[in-house]
Amino acid sequence: MPRQYPLEKVRNIGIIAHIDAGKTTVTERVLFYTGLSHKIGEVHEGTTVMDWMEQERERGITITAAATTCFWTPTYRKGDKAFEHRINIIDTPGHIDFTVEVKRSLRVLDGAVVVFDGVAGVEPQSETNWHYADEYKVPRVCFINKLDRTGASFENSFKSILERLTPNAMRLQIPIGLESSFEGVVDLLGRQAYGFEGEHGEKIVEREIPESMKEEVEKFHKELVEKIVEFDDELMHLYLEGKEPPVEDLKRALRKASLEVKIIPVLCGSALKNKGVQFVLDATVDYLPSPLDLLPVKATSVKTGEEILIQPKDDELVAALAFKIATDPFVGNLTYFRAYTGTVKKGSYILNTTKDTQERIGRLVRMHANHREDVDEIYSGDLGAIVGLKSTGTGDSLCDPSRPLILERIIFPEPVISVRIEPKTKADQEKMGIALRRLSDEDPTFRVSGDPETGETIISGMGELHLEVIVERMKREFTVEANVGRPQVAYKETILATAEAEGKYIRQSGGRGQYGHVWLKVEPLERGKGFEFIDAIKGGTIPKEFISAVEKGVKEATVKGVVAGYPLIDVSATLYDGSFHEVDSSEMAFKIAGSMAFQEAAKRAKPVILEPIMKVQVIAPQEFLGDVTGDLSSKRGKIQEMSDRANIKVVDAHVPLSEMFGYATKLRSMTQGRGSFTMEFSHYEAVSQNVAQLIIEGKK
Repeated sequence: MPRQYPLEKVRNIGIIAHIDAGKTTVTERVLFYTGLSHKIGEVHEGTTVMDWMEQERERGITITAAATTCFWTPTYRKGDKAFEHRINIIDTPGHIDFTVEVKRSLRVLDGAVVVFDGVAGVEPQSETNWHYADEYKVPRVCFINKLDRTGASFENSFKSILERLTPNAMRLQIPIGLESSFEGVVDLLGRQAYGFEGEHGEKIVEREIPESMKEEVEKFHKELVEKIVEFDDELMHLYLEGKEPPVEDLKRALRKASLEVKIIPVLCGSALKNKGVQFVLDATVDYLPSPLDLLPVKATSVKTGEEILIQPKDDELVAALAFKIATDPFVGNLTYFRAYTGTVKKGSYILNTTKDTQERIGRLVRMHANHREDVDEIYSGDLGAIVGLKSTGTGDSLCDPSRPLILERIIFPEPVISVRIEPKTKADQEKMGIALRRLSDEDPTFRVSGDPETGETIISGMGELHLEVIVERMKREFTVEANVGRPQVAYKETILATAEAEGKYIRQSGGRGQYGHVWLKVEPLERGKGFEFIDAIKGGTIPKEFISAVEKGVKEATVKGVVAGYPLIDVSATLYDGSFHEVDSSEMAFKIAGSMAFQEAAKRAKPVILEPIMKVQVIAPQEFLGDVTGDLSSKRGKIQEMSDRANIKVVDAHVPLSEMFGYATKLRSMTQGRGSFTMEFSHYEAVSQNVAQLIIEGKK
């Protein structure tokens, strides 16, 4: 079947935001206005299409990114089929514990709609998601939502975007009225006011700009035009001659600036009250990129090692990236992928270059939340899912067997919290192993490991809620009952100085002996760099075949640090000297020698314990401010900022994770149930000597 929508009419977008900013409500309205659903689902009623997991509906939050495809003709072209666009949307979670979903979605999307709460403005998770989007250079459109709520302020929210996220944000619309009197929007480019009529606001009506707003509209219109003409010489000339450039030309220049992330358009409305969402769809079509607008994607040829630039072309050899694995109760394993070039066909063979395995595509589907539409082909630039792939994981490259390529991998944050878990009965034991393996395949920030000393199973994740949801999913989806231990912090170790050490492993016990001898230098790396091994051997003092064995030994030694047995991170190890024996040297001997030298050098290099520090935001009424800040300080917290939001106080602080267990209950009792908080991982920091002692003794 030929491609129905040319590439320039395809948009791959994500909807991202802080928890509770109204992302899923926006998506539900999008599905309604584009005709995909005939009834609007509501988060508070548990009837949403995109939050389809039972737990999502019960908790009223998004846990897993859901994908769907819809079709939209801009409101100003209504009825003209020639202007219809295909929009592939991923609705991502806002809760920090499920940050992996946002990160992997942004890696494969071309644009994003960032939703903000009109009362709160920029919140902690909005910043984290914004930085992920910056990392992948994703063009964005902002939507300031919930302007019907008490305390809503478009200007304050817009100001928080300018101050905390980007100076490139520009108002494209301003609201008519606020809170209970919010009734429409003014388009600043065309200087036109709009209201929304009909049961679901589906009818957009042009109105007069209120007299009291005319001056403000002129001022903001002028600001917007001045900013846009900076990106187009012809329009700049026109403007300097005192002529107003045509709206169509301004939109064209604005699109160019948006694609280069030099202007970020800001719209406004209330998704719950069905006001303004159609204009978000218009802006998606007008100002977010099609796959053709993007720079070519970089890939590495497995055969030659050279860099290849990939363009979205249907007749090319296939290159795709698997960005999510999901276990579907009806069809089994689902591998979500983005086709960067070529056409993925049902019945063809595909090579997983990351794992070096070949698999057959038995069934190909296009996803609509948890419903599937079988298709024969997925074209370049599109998102789809393959049913039943056995060995493909998140971030794996999939391509035509005749042209093995590796696409850039997705880097995920390390887990910060662990709990011990054991099956309740003998029957649960085997099932638990299968369930944990499946769940860790789906989620790269969820890890399963065994404690060799106690034989217990340890699961690690991004937060208490993350692990709670995992345990609940085991019970519901895999019928596994489990007992869960107390949460443990994922401490790490690192070094602060440079040191050298010798590792010598010599064994003589009749017959062939063992001989491995190395000199290593260890140095600290900047935070977040992980581990680096440098081979600085000159003149063959250690033969090439033994150097990888030394690296393996050193890597194994980083798993258990030298202070309290936690993994050693952000360290570089340089192998610079050593010796070997013609007969007795072996890989095993050099592996052990490497491990010994590394441990000895690390002990001399001022080793310290690192603890995860969380970015905490507490929202509480003014009268409890003293109690809240005093309590945070007692938890070794550092207050970063205090601000006002309507008649409440907002406290931003950095607090060690180990001090935050049970904080929800404490905050409730301290503020008579009126305080709330959000928490996300910020960075790792070295602990003081007395705290290190408590950690070593197992008291922290």
